[in-house]
Amino acid sequence: MKVPVIETNEQLGSTEAPSLPSRIVARVRRDVPLALLDAAVVVPAYLVPLVLRFNGGVPSKNWRDFWILLPAIVLIHLLNNYLFGLYGQMWRYAGVQEARRVVLSGVTSIVLVLGLVLLVGRASHPIPLSVAVLGSAAAMMVFGAIRFQSRLFGFRRRSVEQGAETRVLLMGAGDAGAQVLSDIHRNPTLGLRVVGLVDDDPRNLGRALHGATVLGGRSSIPELARKLGADQLLLAIPSATSDVIRDVATLCEEARVSLRVLPSVRQNVDARVTARDLRDLQIEDLLGRRQVETDLAAVRQLVRGRRVLITGAGGSIGAEIARQVCNFDPASVALMDNDETHLHDLLVTLDGARTSSILADVRERERMLEVFREHRPQVVFHAAAHKHVPILEDHPQEALLTNVLGTANVVEAAATVDAERFVFISTDKAVRPTSVMGGSKRMAEEIVRGFSGKETILCVVRFGNVLGSRGSVVPTFLSQIAAGGPVTVTDPAMTRYFMSVQEAVQLVLQASALAHGGEVFTLEMGESVNILDLANNLIRLSGRVPGRDITVQVVGARPGEKRHEELVDDDEAPVPAGHPGIVVAVPPRPDPAALRRRLREMEELAGDGRRDELAEIMRRVGTPREDRVPVAAREPS
Repeated sequence: MKVPVIETNEQLGSTEAPSLPSRIVARVRRDVPLALLDAAVVVPAYLVPLVLRFNGGVPSKNWRDFWILLPAIVLIHLLNNYLFGLYGQMWRYAGVQEARRVVLSGVTSIVLVLGLVLLVGRASHPIPLSVAVLGSAAAMMVFGAIRFQSRLFGFRRRSVEQGAETRVLLMGAGDAGAQVLSDIHRNPTLGLRVVGLVDDDPRNLGRALHGATVLGGRSSIPELARKLGADQLLLAIPSATSDVIRDVATLCEEARVSLRVLPSVRQNVDARVTARDLRDLQIEDLLGRRQVETDLAAVRQLVRGRRVLITGAGGSIGAEIARQVCNFDPASVALMDNDETHLHDLLVTLDGARTSSILADVRERERMLEVFREHRPQVVFHAAAHKHVPILEDHPQEALLTNVLGTANVVEAAATVDAERFVFISTDKAVRPTSVMGGSKRMAEEIVRGFSGKETILCVVRFGNVLGSRGSVVPTFLSQIAAGGPVTVTDPAMTRYFMSVQEAVQLVLQASALAHGGEVFTLEMGESVNILDLANNLIRLSGRVPGRDITVQVVGARPGEKRHEELVDDDEAPVPAGHPGIVVAVPPRPDPAALRRRLREMEELAGDGRRDELAEIMRRVGTPREDRVPVAAREPS
């Protein structure tokens, strides 16, 4: 038989308030020792100035008057300390507010002691006025020292005791740098000691900030790190460009110190930054451009209160779309995927009250019609697709069934229920495709843009390479580095456009709000990134030296790969986007008859098992130009 355990309120974490007598006793036990210490401080605080005032020979009258007035003076200080809240505080966490209380209590005590001296001795003062002022000021300073001693000396004491102090250089003497430096001083448990500041503004050279001095500019990092024994550099410049970050990373590598950075300024608008915001360098920091931040106010207005459906929701892009959409107060979010594991992993991270799961395949036309009639989505994000270029080169029929016919099924189902918005997620490989994957996405684009529904607005979003998505180059390189190399690069001259998952999804959401029908949306991607440089940067990020610790091996281009990718085709007329970071193009509308002929031809080849012919046709999608009907560049209407 199990014996019941009787637990006390303390064990159960009871929040029942203690009785008034117990609170008084606890307060007395806590505050009386500090009050007695304050009283003991007052005596020498006035006694020393009195002795010094008379050069050690204090007249007997002044001695007598001093000891008579001393109890009143002590009472004045203790009473003011109580009234201004110098008792009952947790002084180990004290800050500016508590310091202000100490000063106010001290100033008030000076005024009252002077008043007492003047009141008692109208003709001759019982103690000199200078003694009254100096004694009150001395007492105030000692009161403050007693209360702030843990803050004043705790950092150095704990650092010595723990032996885990990290000596850091802080780059950035602006607002963010000041906030980080202040936070380091307030939180000794971080184990950081700032040994100097670095700033590129020559006007700040030699100036001090919170006790740390600006010792040089960016170029002096290696010399300062060696001279001061720095272990780490903290880059506290949220607006730093990728060029600055790359330069600082190179200098830190030369100095053999680690580098930590603050997130970009767009993540900290009107927010206080702390040392805890500092993070390790990430590959996004080294992109050859600043990440584009979209304005999502219109997206919130579009999504709020509406039914949303996302295909391919278990993938990298689909999952991030789901996470961001759920922040805009939709009526419901239907998550569709044909992989139950990915779907389950996503569901456990989202608000279950708003989301529902759909285990289905876009290749099944009747199933898509059934799903859309049940959920009746108003906004559709179509992210389901096969995306790996080398695999689809060997399986063109799978690319056709999922990427092409699957898209046609979803478009038809969306039109059946009069969905308001339909956003198709494509790729830069759809521009002048040379691979089965690129050709299949180009065909899907033409199906979307060729649809002329009355109620549904359809558009296309093209991505470059998405950092961190499953199977993309960055995770591949990182796994090779973790295994000790080599890192394999297909072509040393190969370049790609890169974007973060957050950027990619915000582009999708922004496109859903900006679309008027038939557009292709891309981000202003800046300069493309050399893949060999990317590999070397990732090796450096891992704390290794390219060519010495990890080798880079050129293995040759894979089937279907381009050396350089493009985002917009020559015949895609640009139109104003209404957003500085987004490019909008209006391609020629596909000829419906030619599109149907090509689809029938592909289906026949797939049905007959003629994979090579099917693959070749898919690689040629987009030519000849007569397959499409040219339209004049037009404003969306």
